[in-house]
Amino acid sequence: MSQEIESTKQSMPDTLPIRNESDTESLEKANASEENPQENIPPETTGTEPDESSEPEEKPDEMNFIEHLDEIRARLIKAGIAFLVITALAGIYADTLVNEVLIGPLKRSSEAITLQNLVPYGQVSLYLQVVFFSGFVLSFPIIAYQIWKFVEPGLHEKERSASRFIILFISLCFFAGIAFGYFVFLPVSLTFFAGFGSSLIKNNIAVQDYISFVMGTLLTTGLVFELPFISYILSKIGLLTPAFMRFYRKHAIVTLMIVAAIVTPSTDLVTQLVIGVPMILLYEISIWISTYVNRKNNALQYK
Repeated sequence: MSQEIESTKQSMPDTLPIRNESDTESLEKANASEENPQENIPPETTGTEPDESSEPEEKPDEMNFIEHLDEIRARLIKAGIAFLVITALAGIYADTLVNEVLIGPLKRSSEAITLQNLVPYGQVSLYLQVVFFSGFVLSFPIIAYQIWKFVEPGLHEKERSASRFIILFISLCFFAGIAFGYFVFLPVSLTFFAGFGSSLIKNNIAVQDYISFVMGTLLTTGLVFELPFISYILSKIGLLTPAFMRFYRKHAIVTLMIVAAIVTPSTDLVTQLVIGVPMILLYEISIWISTYVNRKNNALQYK
């Protein structure tokens, strides 16, 4: 018996193996992985990886600041090319523009007015001003189109479809104002200014002053006839209402008739109406446009 005990002691090792801390941690991790098998699954198979397609994508129509500058530059270049080409074509007919178009209002005036050149370069400056002004007037629809195409991407689809004829409308208003100023306002005003004052003073007008007066008048009447378009824009953004314009209708009519009476050379009521009625019609058209736009805005709000 004692021999068996001694043989058993000899077969046993003198020291037992001691587990270090790393072995203990690995054992604990193994046990934990057995209890929670999902933790060992790679991220690719868990389905928790964020979907890149869910991130908001930038709209293709949106442009950054540099792209806006490029767009402005492109539109300005196109408008400038159109202006230069039309101005060059107008230069071919410079004599006709000066002798027939520029002097035309003087021919329709009942008072004798003499133009005179006071500086050596006066005739050259006159021709250049007439040619460049004609180029601007004739290229106005193209310039307005380029401006509108730059603004159009920022509008909604409904606003784009409703404003397809906006360039035609703007151009018609501008040319109507130019025609009114040239055929109606200029002859009447020149007759008034030439006939006013002492009969002992001759009206020898410097050609530079005359051309400045003519171009300023035509540009002013062209912009005044844009009143319906301005009314449309102000009503669209909510700054103008038809109620406001109707409330001040009487004030506007009286003011316009006073202006017509001032520029009319005689006390003839017919002549005053020729000047005043078109401006009153513009005001009434603006009221109608403002009413239409406000109805559209109210309909969109209640949808």
